Amino acid sequence: MAIELKPYNPIEFFHNEEEIVSYLNEAYADDDSSVFLVALGHIAKTKGMANLAKITGLNRESLYKALSGETQPRWDTVQRIMKGLKINLKAVA
Repeated sequence: MAIELKPYNPIEFFHNEEEIVSYLNEAYADDDSSVFLVALGHIAKTKGMANLAKITGLNRESLYKALSGETQPRWDTVQRIMKGLKINLKAVA
């Protein structure tokens, strides 16, 4: 009997938007920028990559690549993704 495994997505275990926001803030605070991109990727997968591709005008392959944590996407790409996910970034002093 084969066991079927699927990729781990922590967003599936969060109960509300506050937990997702906290997760994203913790990822942003990490010194490794790829942690934030992977966190955005988890959120994007939960919301639907095909839908996000349509909203942002980026193709799905580009989204997966940008949010893999293995590349350094341009800032305008990250902004388009965040806007597509309705995520706002705020600077606080």
